[in-house]
Amino acid sequence: MEHFDVVIVGGAAVGSAAAYFLMAEPEFDGKLLVLEQDFGYRHCATTLSVASIRHQFSLPENIRMSIFGSAFVAQAGERLAVDGVAPDLGFREGGYLFLADDAGMETLRANHRMQLEVGANVLLMDVHQLRQRFAWLHTDDLSGGALGVSGEGWLDPYSLLMALRRKATSLGATYRQARVIGLRCSDRRVQSVELVDGTRIGCGTLINAAGTGAPALARWAGIELPVQARKRCVFHVTSPALTPGSPLIVDPSGVYIRPEGTGWLCGVALPEDDDPPSEDFEVQHELFEQVLWPVLAARIEGFDALRVKRAWAGHYDVSLLDHNMIVGVHPDMHNLLFANGFSGHGLQHAPAVGRALAELVLCGGFRTLDLSRLGWARVLDNAPLRETNVV
Repeated sequence: MEHFDVVIVGGAAVGSAAAYFLMAEPEFDGKLLVLEQDFGYRHCATTLSVASIRHQFSLPENIRMSIFGSAFVAQAGERLAVDGVAPDLGFREGGYLFLADDAGMETLRANHRMQLEVGANVLLMDVHQLRQRFAWLHTDDLSGGALGVSGEGWLDPYSLLMALRRKATSLGATYRQARVIGLRCSDRRVQSVELVDGTRIGCGTLINAAGTGAPALARWAGIELPVQARKRCVFHVTSPALTPGSPLIVDPSGVYIRPEGTGWLCGVALPEDDDPPSEDFEVQHELFEQVLWPVLAARIEGFDALRVKRAWAGHYDVSLLDHNMIVGVHPDMHNLLFANGFSGHGLQHAPAVGRALAELVLCGGFRTLDLSRLGWARVLDNAPLRETNVV
C-alpha cells in the first residue's frame, strides 16, 4: 500500500493552496498527494464562481483572510512562477459597493467600523456621494453605501487554480485523478483512503477540502459535517447602457452585478426558506425574469434593456450553522483536518486557509492568523458565529 505523509481530498482552490503552502515550506520534507475526481474542474465551486475578492465582511477573521487573499493575488507572479513563467490571474481591482436602505444602514456602519479597525480600505458614502460618483445609479430609496477603495475586485478563477496546482506540482506534490469512496479508521485516526478502483492509500494526515463532497468524506470517519450543497445561478447579461467605473454592486435586495468584458455578471442568494439542498446544475432561468431583472432595471439607468447572453449554475458548500467555514481538526479524529462550508467565500479565502492548514500540519496550531473561532468547537457547542455580510 502506498503511503503519503499528507493526503488532500479535493484539488480545487483550497486543496491546491494547502498543497502549495506545505510544499513551499522548507520544514516540510514529506510526501504529499492531492486526490481530485475531475481534472477538468467542470463542476467545482472555484471555476463556476463569480471569482471576486472583498474585504467587506463583518467578522475580523473573514476580513483578514480576504486582505491576505488580495495580497497573495497581487504577488502571484512572484510566488507562483514556474520555470520563470509567471501566471496572469487577470485581477481587476474594481471594488465592491454595498448599498443600504434605511433598514440596513446601521449594519453597514457597524461593518464599516470593524473593517477599518482590521485594516480594510473602505469608504462609507452618503446618497449625495453615491450620485456624484455613480451618476447612472438610482438612489432615491437608498441611505448610503460602502465602497472598497483598494484590494477588492475579481479575477480569473481557473488561472488561480492552475497556478497553485502547477506551483505545488513543481515543488514535489503529486496530483492524481481519482474518486474517494471510503476511509479506514482506527484509534481515532484515519489510516487509509479507499479509491473507486480498489486502491488503498495510507496517510499521516488527511485534509478534507472536498467542497460539496465534504460531508460524505466526513461521514466515512463517523463525523457529521453540517454542510450542504446549494445551487447558485449566474447570468451573463448585456445592455446598450453604460456603467463607467462600476464596482461589483450588492443591492439591498441581495442581487449583485459586476462588469465582465462588454457585459455584466449578475446573480442573487435566495432566502434560506427558498434555498433547498441541490445536486443538479440546471439553470433557474425564471430567477432572472422574476427577481434579477426587476431589481436591476430599477437600480441602474438603462438596465430595462438587459438581455441574457448565457447562464450557468454552480454549487456553494454552505455551512448550515452560520455561513462560516469550518476549519481545523475534529476532536474525535486526530489526523483529519477540515476546510469546508465556505458558503461562497472559498476562492478569496483559499490562500489564507491553505496557509492555515499548512501551519496545522507542521505546527499543530495556527501561527500567522488565528482561525480557532472558526473551528469545530462552535459547531459541537451549537454556538453560531454569524457573518452578517453574506452575498
